[in-house]
Amino acid sequence: MKVIKNYFYNLSYQVLSLIVPLVTSAYVSRTLQPAGVGANAFTGSIIQYFVLLANMGIGYYANRQIAYVRENKEKLSQTFWEIQILKTLMTLAAYICFEIFMIFYTKQSGYMWAQSINLVAVAFDISWFYDGLENFKITVLKNSLVKLGSTAAIFIWIKGPNDVILYILILALSTLLGNLTLWPDVFKDTEYVKARFLNPWRHFLPMVELFIPQIAVQVYVQLNRTMLGVMVSEKASGYYQYSDNLVKLLISFATASGAVLLPHVANAVAHGDLKGVNRMLYKSFDFISAIAYPMTFGLAAISLTLAPKYYGPGYGPVGQAMMIESIIILMIAWSNAIGVQYLLPLNKNKEFTISVTLGAIVNIVLNFPFIELWGLNGAMVATVASEVSVTLYQLWVIRKIVNYKLLFWGTWKYLVSSILMFIVVFAMNRFVSNTWLMLLLEVSVGGIIYIGMAYLLKASVIDEIKDILVKRFKK
Repeated sequence: MKVIKNYFYNLSYQVLSLIVPLVTSAYVSRTLQPAGVGANAFTGSIIQYFVLLANMGIGYYANRQIAYVRENKEKLSQTFWEIQILKTLMTLAAYICFEIFMIFYTKQSGYMWAQSINLVAVAFDISWFYDGLENFKITVLKNSLVKLGSTAAIFIWIKGPNDVILYILILALSTLLGNLTLWPDVFKDTEYVKARFLNPWRHFLPMVELFIPQIAVQVYVQLNRTMLGVMVSEKASGYYQYSDNLVKLLISFATASGAVLLPHVANAVAHGDLKGVNRMLYKSFDFISAIAYPMTFGLAAISLTLAPKYYGPGYGPVGQAMMIESIIILMIAWSNAIGVQYLLPLNKNKEFTISVTLGAIVNIVLNFPFIELWGLNGAMVATVASEVSVTLYQLWVIRKIVNYKLLFWGTWKYLVSSILMFIVVFAMNRFVSNTWLMLLLEVSVGGIIYIGMAYLLKASVIDEIKDILVKRFKK
């Protein structure tokens, strides 16, 4: 039950982190106009490269290390302060690099300096510590309050196209404040460690090893926006971000289990329970497939109407882009289950690194010709191809240690249910009037069709839900 609770805690925060810009984006897209939205997306993509350097692979590594030693408070405290010292130094180095960059990059300097607060916030982010302890409640509750505050601030103070800097500042300061709220609790969970017992540099090389896949991931997360801004227009960069926001919102439902299960699986590995690790993978993969399939086909079915309806006039290209990008919901869900929940806890960092590096290479190679030929949609096709390559490679890597029959057993039922749902919903979306009430009806009908088909086909996730409800009722 603890894993399930943590899943929903992590899911709620990931969803909230995406809902805040999603809820406000309908307002911001009209207030700042496509030019202002594009400027924020483009400068934000640049600052993320420096944020990446500051993070230095700490997220995955620190989460796992804390999970390894969480039952020993002395080792836990030592590990926390060593990693935090190293992270602070890396953030300082990244900020110096940013200042050097700004000597040569003179465009949109006001926007860039406002974005740099996101870089400062990295030094105070200790969410990895609570993830490793499997205590997701603290990070969710405190950051949620800050996110809600930033939402209110946007509606109160963002009034026109000239408020782009203010919009950037609100988002960046909310991130910084959210990170700061986590610090009071850390002193309760750790104890004082003398400086002579601290050796932060012992973590450096392992972090570098995981830094490489993070670089690769950021390449095909941020590079698309950057290249669209350079090769097409800043508006195209904004369109990409708005499509990505909606798609990533749905992905968060499927991947929320990754951060939850990584420390759980790592702890099982530390106790030598390798058979249990495989069992967790099979169950997680089935659960993720049950969520990802309908989200992939459901979003594709309504995207052409949803995007322009939600964001307003001038955002029509987002719909087509979203329909193409929806495929990555399933691909990222699967690669999260295999990569984050399985390869990383088993310390198969090399295999994980190669998979995401392959994805980055595919993305870069395809981006240039595809963006040149098809612009925004070309970037989306390149993104899909990169995520497919990551997933296929990871499946190939685990071929000798995982039973494919057990891994994919029953997932065809989710596929069949989703295809039937897509046919009905897409037909409704294309041939019935475009209203919010109609969109709500389409989503409802799609949900009923999917759940009904999954029940008729006796999908395993239905039995799992029944078991959970029965146990809950008995309590």
